[in-house]
Amino acid sequence: MPLSAGERLGPYEIVAPLGAGGMGEVYRARDTRLGREVAVKVLPVHLSAQPEIKARFEREAKTISSLNHPHICTLFDIGREGDVDFLVMELIEGETLAERLKRGPLPGPELLRIGTQVADALDRAHRAGVVHRDLKPANVMLTRIGAKLMDFGLSRVTGLAGGSGSSHSLVTLTQSPTMAQALTAEGTLLGTFQYMAPEQLEGKEADVRSDIWALGCVLYEMATGRRAFEGRSQASLIAAILEREPPAVGETPSGSGVSVGGAPPHGMERLIRNCLAKDPEERIQTAHDVKLQLQGIAEFAGLSAVSVASSAGVAAAVSASHARTLGGARVAWSAAVLALLLAGGTFAWLWPWTQGKPLAMRFEVGGAEGTLDTFWPRVSPDGQFLVMSGTDSTGSNHAYVRRMDQLEAQEIPGTANLQRPYWSPDSKEVVFVADGKIQRVPIAGGSPTLVCAAPGGADLSWGRSGMILLDGRSTDSLRVVPAGGGELQPATRIDRAAKETGSGWPSFLPDGKRFLFIGTVAGNTAGGNIRLGKLGSLDSKLLGKSDGRAEYAPGDWVLFLRGTTLFAQKLDLAAERLTGQPIPLADGIRVGSAAGHFSISQAGILALCRQRTDERYVMRTADRRGNISGPALVTGMIANPRLSPDGKQVLYWRVGLGRSRGEIFVYDLVRGTDTRLTFTGDDASYPEWSPDGRRFAYSTLTDDGKSRLMIGSVDGSSAADSIVLAEGEAANLCQWTPVGSRLVCFSGAFRAVAYPTEGTNRTVEALLDSSRFMARLAVSPDGRWLALGTNQGSPVPQVYVVSLTGPPGRWQVSTTNGYQPMWTKGGKELLYQTIEGHLMAVDIDASSGFRAGTPHQLFDVGDRGALSVGALNWGCDAAGEKFIVIVPNRAATSGKIEVVSDFHALVSRK
Repeated sequence: MPLSAGERLGPYEIVAPLGAGGMGEVYRARDTRLGREVAVKVLPVHLSAQPEIKARFEREAKTISSLNHPHICTLFDIGREGDVDFLVMELIEGETLAERLKRGPLPGPELLRIGTQVADALDRAHRAGVVHRDLKPANVMLTRIGAKLMDFGLSRVTGLAGGSGSSHSLVTLTQSPTMAQALTAEGTLLGTFQYMAPEQLEGKEADVRSDIWALGCVLYEMATGRRAFEGRSQASLIAAILEREPPAVGETPSGSGVSVGGAPPHGMERLIRNCLAKDPEERIQTAHDVKLQLQGIAEFAGLSAVSVASSAGVAAAVSASHARTLGGARVAWSAAVLALLLAGGTFAWLWPWTQGKPLAMRFEVGGAEGTLDTFWPRVSPDGQFLVMSGTDSTGSNHAYVRRMDQLEAQEIPGTANLQRPYWSPDSKEVVFVADGKIQRVPIAGGSPTLVCAAPGGADLSWGRSGMILLDGRSTDSLRVVPAGGGELQPATRIDRAAKETGSGWPSFLPDGKRFLFIGTVAGNTAGGNIRLGKLGSLDSKLLGKSDGRAEYAPGDWVLFLRGTTLFAQKLDLAAERLTGQPIPLADGIRVGSAAGHFSISQAGILALCRQRTDERYVMRTADRRGNISGPALVTGMIANPRLSPDGKQVLYWRVGLGRSRGEIFVYDLVRGTDTRLTFTGDDASYPEWSPDGRRFAYSTLTDDGKSRLMIGSVDGSSAADSIVLAEGEAANLCQWTPVGSRLVCFSGAFRAVAYPTEGTNRTVEALLDSSRFMARLAVSPDGRWLALGTNQGSPVPQVYVVSLTGPPGRWQVSTTNGYQPMWTKGGKELLYQTIEGHLMAVDIDASSGFRAGTPHQLFDVGDRGALSVGALNWGCDAAGEKFIVIVPNRAATSGKIEVVSDFHALVSRK
């Protein structure tokens, strides 16, 4: 029978009803002894009348009442007045998490804060031997001072339905006793099923791991706004829980709600998956571990421990204030609460420092004014400056410098067309490669000073010893030269036994003698083996592997990449080995041709650049003068646009980065459709059309470095045809020739070969052998001439033409430098690209012998899509009039650089 205002249950005076339902009535009441408002729930008679249920209920109520935790709804009392059994609990003002989720997923900071608080509450209960058994959003209250977990341990499910005797179901015996809303039938078995672990559905006893499963479901729902498991019927819902996995957090329509900076916080997807493992043994085993991982994710996303945990300290202060209200007036009580709130907030703010765990401050630096893109941040050794690369409207790269105490970045004169800037040890100069030369220039202004020629080099490191390390082509070892100028000398030896093909990405240690570098491995265009070398010795020590660069960090750490995630691992210099476990620092690092946009100063200031790789470039159409017309075709990390013979379709390569795979797509210029053509599971690249436009060829590379040439049909009418290469043979596809039906490739770096595309005998045909590096190749339409880019006989690459069918001959076509040749106008014109990014055209007269005209510039194409040897960011039709170009996507380049003030704070808190 409903109670009226003024009635009493022991010392509790009923004030007003809060709700009613099948599981009892809930009332707002006043504790006349302590002068506080409470929530009183009157239990249903049919449950109170059963002695075994009542006895169990009283035992568990005593246990729950001992759980003193800021994020657990406190059970104050249990009593009986006449025939009425009732509970007395903390009255909580707010809304349930279920109500909040009706408005959509939670922002990242809110998700991490609430999730941490709920996990902490579960951990406290589990340590006391209490299992919740009915964790769901409806049982989490959100208040101004944090989350409150309801109904702890008072619900029990022994099977899929209630039975008799001791196995009677106590589902939602005390459901939401303090919610200021109407009670409904939510909490029935169907509603509870959404968060039940597989073992519960199979009739097994629930334990703490069942609560971990439910917590995973709740975290998923907070992240996406959708339930992890759904079904149109009870049977389909059970099947989904037992057999299927929920969609990935980032793939759900509302998945961006968990965003911290536009993407799910790093590690959240993995944490939820580990909570939702079907086998309890494979699941995260404790709520404490979930809490720690959530705190780590918050720190990783740039959120301080305060923003995640401070409300717990405030709530603890509020609980303490209740004890001080005995016999006090309401005004005094309010003043005490305010004081404690302030004290709790101050404590939460100061707590990390009192524990000796400083916070790393993070901030963003805007791009240089007037640039389309800003990238490659390099912190000066003294930590006072940040130098970065910027791309202007012409596609040229310049170096820009910004003082850490200033807002604007200034261009460093004399750095046009540089590769990448690096600092001098005294932080007063930058050194870079431009126009095939190592140059250095003061950041305060002045003319660049020439150090020496840099054949094939792009990346440097200037050590305290006064020496500069330089990399080279993909098959070169490192070289070293005095900063004052001189001759390059070998600095490393390529370890052939480790299947390395070259060396790159040098990085001096503070002593100026030892250095890190990457031993490049066949099949990994960006990374390879992390090695420790020393000036004066060509030998080096293998430390580990990286999917990009590696760089020394102060305190004897090594920074490196796995995929696009930046890691730190401790370096034991005495033993020359990495120790301990790698620690993740930041996800989504920009990679591309620079193999990792990050740097760190000697004082531990870390700078990095993040960017979504799926929108970095855009494909457009252009005329012979470079005038872009029409809408954007496709965006992404794309390269090698190849127009079909009829000019209606474009093959292109969607480049794989880190551990992802490259695939081949075709864009229909008439219909505006974009279709994926390859599903090999390997890394596909370098697409080329067949002469009839019905088929296409491409290269693939497996994880173990094995190459294949593949032929497929554009319309999918036939299965892919594979050309097996010899053991150890590599093939970078350059062309499907119109004459002779051959696939022209450069194999490794020194050999031009052709493979027949028809018949069973596909013996490789050697077109040209060289002792020097070769890039892209092109056979003339009549099959008489081979154009190629090579540095044979020149310190920089040049375009040459050699005879294939007539008397031997070799002619230099380019004048300053060049590579990436392509024939047009039926063989009467040759196009090529310069290192500076200029697209050049040369008239060819092969009517009697061979004669090349004077090259003239068509337009700038930059180096935007040249992600690896042979990759192009432009293509054209056979007439040389219609072009497809790949240019930076201005909408996707944020130009933001992230700075972390203290790298050591990141690794010390892991």
